[in-house]
Amino acid sequence: MVEPPDRTHSGEPVVEPGTLYVVATPIGNLGDITERGLRVLAAVDRIAAEDTRHTGRLLARFGIDKPLVSYHEHNEQKAAPGLVHALKGGQSIAMVSDAGTPGVSDPGYRLLSLAADDGVPIVPIPGASALLAALVASGLPMERFVFEGFLPKKKGRQTRLSELADEPRTFVLFESPQRLSRTLDDLAGHLGGERRAVVCRELTKLHEEFVRGTMAELGEKYRDASVKGEITIVVEGKSRRVRKSGQDEN
Repeated sequence: MVEPPDRTHSGEPVVEPGTLYVVATPIGNLGDITERGLRVLAAVDRIAAEDTRHTGRLLARFGIDKPLVSYHEHNEQKAAPGLVHALKGGQSIAMVSDAGTPGVSDPGYRLLSLAADDGVPIVPIPGASALLAALVASGLPMERFVFEGFLPKKKGRQTRLSELADEPRTFVLFESPQRLSRTLDDLAGHLGGERRAVVCRELTKLHEEFVRGTMAELGEKYRDASVKGEITIVVEGKSRRVRKSGQDEN
């Protein structure tokens, strides 16, 4: 059982009443949970979780026993006002998603927006990030980048792809295994087959892999492939050429 101290080493309380804590959780490897994250999860009054069963297993792994309330994309409009009411009544609440940081291509924005509008203190507890893990391991320029999350499945998809075709910065996408082949083909069609990209799969997990190549090469590789696991795609920007020294070439 994790027994949090009443105060941190600096003398400050682990959690404050009436405060919303946004806690990042591991994207695969459980060793990536932070010490601070565990202290906060063990100290708050309750935890708002995207999937209470998933979060329950994470908490059990570290000996934490806290009340869980379901907060996900299908109930957040209804659940968010009640959570804000509890926060304004003095409860401390931690919000978690199944993996990574709540609100980043995951439920969380509505609660964060309502809490901010009502003056509820919001404290981020950083941690593992599929976005940053994929970006730094991609080998593509990263001094400026764009996060696009998931592409629209239907409405607005072609417009977004056309915009990305002219994006000069490296950009990062999330995708499901079922739509990976279609997305790579769509990207090749709008960006050109020679644009470089990296398909990152199962980040921080046992079967983590990074497959690098041009859009044409990646599209061919995954066209008839059976793919499992979480997917992150990193794509170089338009007309980007980098010298071996790392300096931009005009």
